Amino acid sequence: MPLLSLTDLGPWPALGYQGSPLDRAAHLRGSVEDLAKREDARFYLLGGEWVVLHPGEPLRDPLFTADAATALGSGKRIFLGLADGAPRFAARFDPAEKERLEARGLLVPDLRSTAVQGLVSTDHLAALACGKAMLAWHGRHRFCANCGTRTRAIEGGWRRDCPSCGAQHFPRTDPVVIMLTYRGDQCLLGRAPHFAPEMWSCLAGFVEPGETIEEAVRRETLEETGITTGAVRYRWSQPWPYPMSLMFGCMAEATSQTITMDANELAGARWFSREETAKMLVRAHPEGLFVPPANAIAHHLIRAFVEGATV
Repeated sequence: MPLLSLTDLGPWPALGYQGSPLDRAAHLRGSVEDLAKREDARFYLLGGEWVVLHPGEPLRDPLFTADAATALGSGKRIFLGLADGAPRFAARFDPAEKERLEARGLLVPDLRSTAVQGLVSTDHLAALACGKAMLAWHGRHRFCANCGTRTRAIEGGWRRDCPSCGAQHFPRTDPVVIMLTYRGDQCLLGRAPHFAPEMWSCLAGFVEPGETIEEAVRRETLEETGITTGAVRYRWSQPWPYPMSLMFGCMAEATSQTITMDANELAGARWFSREETAKMLVRAHPEGLFVPPANAIAHHLIRAFVEGATV
């Protein structure tokens, strides 16, 4: 296989769902009714995995006025913050209305495709991710975990209160480690059962109670592949709204080489050379193998390894 130069990889891509331009303006969360009535208030419309966009080229506009959002059937709303002083909200629409909205000329892609295909300006992605995660949290936490009474959303959607026992419930973000494990000039990649047949990625798993990030990296790598690891280095983090995680991206140095794969977790696990991994980054692998898209933290960890970054 001919060697790739680093210039063949192109410039570093942006990491998705980061760099929100919004001021979260937590001090205004008690005044959302007035904020929603302002003429400059705008709404992102989300329903499960779907996001509603105005048609347009090359970028689509994901923002709707309050009247338009109401006409399109939006319900529950979350105050996201201020964009240059203008209020921004996430509002839920019924996913069953997807075809009706498309019949009106609107676009209704899923959020993952919206990000990967660059359908909207990157300035909107963090807000969309926040809105999707928050609406998903409300959908799963309608009742008090203490007494079972239906709760009510307050503070612009950033808290749910129980009218019976007085418990206050706040949104939670699930910490997840995602790691590029390497040994010399080889890196360890795996395939989850739901992946496309040719896609390989970093190992990942949830941080358990009482664990550090480094401990979770070592445990998950050992559980899924039987590979032991030593030094671990944190590199980046990324909000991941599927449904509401925060990914901690790490590099981990392997101290063993023989893979013993957990078939309940993975559909495949193997070592790849640095050159082979570079081919996968640019979709030039002779077997058609590839890695996750450029907006995903896995892509960035794999590229860091290809460019020589280690612990």
